[in-house]
Amino acid sequence: MNTANTPPLVGQYLVQAQERVIFGVPAELAVPEEAARYSAARIFVTSTRSLAQMPDGPLQRIERSLGTRHVGTFAAIRAHSPREDVIAAANAARAARADLLVAIGGGSVIDATKAVQICLWLGLDSAHAMDPYRNGAPANIATTIVAPSEAIRMVAVSTTLSASEFTSQAGVTDTAVNAKQSFSHRLCVPRSAVLDPAATLDTPPWLLFCTGIRAVDHAVESYCSPLANLATEPSSLQGLRLLNRSLLKIKSAPQDLPARLEAQFGMWQAIAPSASGVVTGASHGIGYVLGGSYGVAHGHTSCVMLPAVLRWNSALNAERQRALAGAMELPDRPAADLIAELVRTLDQPGSLRAVNIRREDFDDIATRALTYGPVQKNPRPIRTKEDVLEILELAW
Repeated sequence: MNTANTPPLVGQYLVQAQERVIFGVPAELAVPEEAARYSAARIFVTSTRSLAQMPDGPLQRIERSLGTRHVGTFAAIRAHSPREDVIAAANAARAARADLLVAIGGGSVIDATKAVQICLWLGLDSAHAMDPYRNGAPANIATTIVAPSEAIRMVAVSTTLSASEFTSQAGVTDTAVNAKQSFSHRLCVPRSAVLDPAATLDTPPWLLFCTGIRAVDHAVESYCSPLANLATEPSSLQGLRLLNRSLLKIKSAPQDLPARLEAQFGMWQAIAPSASGVVTGASHGIGYVLGGSYGVAHGHTSCVMLPAVLRWNSALNAERQRALAGAMELPDRPAADLIAELVRTLDQPGSLRAVNIRREDFDDIATRALTYGPVQKNPRPIRTKEDVLEILELAW
């Protein structure tokens, strides 16, 4: 049994079904090369309206580079990946007879496209049809995802720092119940991930920075996890170190491509422990409620919740948190304070009030949060709704 400060010596390390990570190469060069590598002739692109409206952004450059192999684009995926958008994209890709998907955008686009793969594998064509395949589906309807032998796969080009391209899990919102749910299969992870710092230049600064704090959240909660181990701890700390340094560089010099690539390496290192099976904690779990049920932007949930969760957890894992502060080069200061200061420096919201959450929402948020695995696996055990309410008060 692991303690708050001692890594376990028995466990497992999951290896993702990802073949390549291409970094520092323009995406418009990397994507056609990957398509050729996979012998893809009919490539379908997924993205967002904001990227589609750009005159010459990463979406347009990649579409042009694919030439006649580009058979269609669905550019209407919304924040938090609603099931309806997943189904619409899957139906469009099916009609186009796609043999490779290319997701261009942030975490919502990449997560939605992971789920599109499942819909194409299984022939799902309605939001309701997805229900038996979600993680945590009731036993009487739960159905195992079985991918076909020639399963369509995807390539991801990230325009934010959410790091969805490194995991096999997709977060999808079921609008019927106003809740975020997860779908996963080992082949959901993008076959190739492209890290092109230039692809982030058109991303609004607020979005880049808040997803950067989301990546910080990955590093922090994976390091503090009861399942952190000798293989994952260095990645967590290196991810935090790179992110802390690079985000400040980008803030002062927005066109600094080496700093942006460093941030991409940071998000990659930060998510690696979670991709290997290390669980996150209450910042992520409460964040799922704030995002899926209350519409708070994906990265803003971490800006608001991570310092509060660290403060609540400090009674149990103060030594762990000192290591986090050391990675941020100020080992004598509380990690929660350092992260809160980073959030402020990047001009991101730092309280529940700042993201339009009301105190009268706390009871519902706490009740919903208790149903999420990361809350149940927080390093300091969360046993009751009152525990969650204490954390929400710290974030208020």
